Amino acid sequence: MLDKIKVAAQYCFPQHGLSRLVGKLAQAEAGKFSHWIIKHFISHYQVNMNDAVDSEPSSYASFNAFFTRPLKPGTRPIVEGEDTLAHPVDGAVSQLGPIQHGRIIQAKGHDYSARELLGGDKALAEEFNDGDFATIYLAPKDYHRIHMPCKGTLRTMVYVPGQLFSVNPLTAANVPNLFARNERVVAIFDTEFGPMAMVLVGATIVASIETVWSGTVTPPGGKQVFSWDYQDQNICLDKGEEMGRFKLGSTVVMLFANDAIEFQADLIPTTTTVMGSHFAGKRSS
Repeated sequence: MLDKIKVAAQYCFPQHGLSRLVGKLAQAEAGKFSHWIIKHFISHYQVNMNDAVDSEPSSYASFNAFFTRPLKPGTRPIVEGEDTLAHPVDGAVSQLGPIQHGRIIQAKGHDYSARELLGGDKALAEEFNDGDFATIYLAPKDYHRIHMPCKGTLRTMVYVPGQLFSVNPLTAANVPNLFARNERVVAIFDTEFGPMAMVLVGATIVASIETVWSGTVTPPGGKQVFSWDYQDQNICLDKGEEMGRFKLGSTVVMLFANDAIEFQADLIPTTTTVMGSHFAGKRSS
């Protein structure tokens, strides 16, 4: 009963207004108050600060600076090999598997359209027909920078407006079409594995989404889908290189083309992911 109340409440409160307010507070450099909030957050969510460049809460001027903290060099080795893909984030597998009839599994009893996820572009969605997807959830305790699974050249970026439901497992299991109805940023890369979509999904109190090539992407305002063409700019990112970050937590959905990749056999829902570790390989001919 309590879970139903938690989900139902999300339909009622002002998702965007609350998220923008929290975003402003998280960006504020409030001295001792910011440090107190950071200490409380670390304690409550059992955040491991040993891997961070700065492990002391007082090192961060704002909550956002703490939340998007960099890691010490070498703490996330990137899997080697031209035929391997690396996990893009620290988190946990929500779902993964084949894209069937243009549909992606969200949770037991729920699926959604790849075309909707990508902003309604039919031709773009068709590039991933009968391909594979993986959805990874980033909990509050996780490292919140997103890295490239493989080397890729940026082709297009799309901003899709939407709602801001929580993306935690409870909500994913109970809100239909969740990842295709929340605000999101879609980045399309051309890779040696074929086209790859990296979809950064917004959520309740996610203040903003950033990419390394454009800075803050959300919210540009309004309810219009925006797209940017980068084909003439030669923006190429190596495997393991940072491609974006969440200011407060969320979810990454990745799409791959038909017969392009094969996930590690031990990956199932709830499997913990470590950025840089072996995620998938090129599918054998």
